[in-house]
Amino acid sequence: MNFIQLFAGGQGAQGGGFLTFLPMVIILAIIYLLMIRPQAKRQKEKQKMLEDLKKGSHVVTIGGIHGTIAGFKGNEKKSVILKVDKNTNMTVNRSAIAGQVGSIDDSETEAIETQN
Repeated sequence: MNFIQLFAGGQGAQGGGFLTFLPMVIILAIIYLLMIRPQAKRQKEKQKMLEDLKKGSHVVTIGGIHGTIAGFKGNEKKSVILKVDKNTNMTVNRSAIAGQVGSIDDSETEAIETQN
């Protein structure tokens, strides 16, 4: 018997239609439910947290710097003035804020560190 005919299944094999694609569809659904959907949910929560920042909020940056928001810079408020100490102010991007103090855990900063 020819080597190609062995893997082709011979002449009598017919396609199963949808049933041949069913395992692939199930795998894609599992990937969506376990990986893509939770990540999208976390991104929405982080975006909402960044939009809700206001003056006086205690925050932690991605780099681990703790501070209080002293104000915002720019027309679109993309930069945040972060008061770190009595006489020390830093300007950071709004996207560099990992979360508010007390509502962030180490897993959030570790996930960001591994992406870089």
